[in-house]
Amino acid sequence: MTEGTTSAAAEGADTLTRLEQEGEIAADYLEGLLDIADLDGDIDMDVEADRAAVSIISDASGRDLQKLVGRDGEVLEALQELTRLAVHRETGDRSRLMLDIGGYRAKKRAELSELGAKAAAEVKSTGESVKLNPMTPFERKVVHDAVKAAGLRSESEGEEPQRFVVVLPA
Repeated sequence: MTEGTTSAAAEGADTLTRLEQEGEIAADYLEGLLDIADLDGDIDMDVEADRAAVSIISDASGRDLQKLVGRDGEVLEALQELTRLAVHRETGDRSRLMLDIGGYRAKKRAELSELGAKAAAEVKSTGESVKLNPMTPFERKVVHDAVKAAGLRSESEGEEPQRFVVVLPA
């Protein structure tokens, strides 16, 4: 092994350790919130795409967890930001942690990927650009990735909270 390969491997291990630490801090914080709110849920931690991913899952119907998702994921977004702040307070580093509750974000990702693929197919067939409805940064990222996978390009336009994706012809 060369010195460059060794340092790259060590850097990757350091990153993984840091992301696992973020996940553990987030899990502790979220367990405390669940206790305060008297809600049942299990915490699952992982590392996905160079960011810590924490999920709250429930064995029950999950209706209690829906309270933590809120309308259009608004409460989920707020909890994610609070959790990132808790991680920042402990580590001193900005966190890109992703939070999912009751599979909401995973389901939303699948729906948005399909939307991006359909928009790309429409652009390919008509040759005209397609403007989508305003979306959150998470939602736009998923659509951009789906459009890129379809072989086209896309851009975000507008100002928050009315920022939207435009799918462009090749």
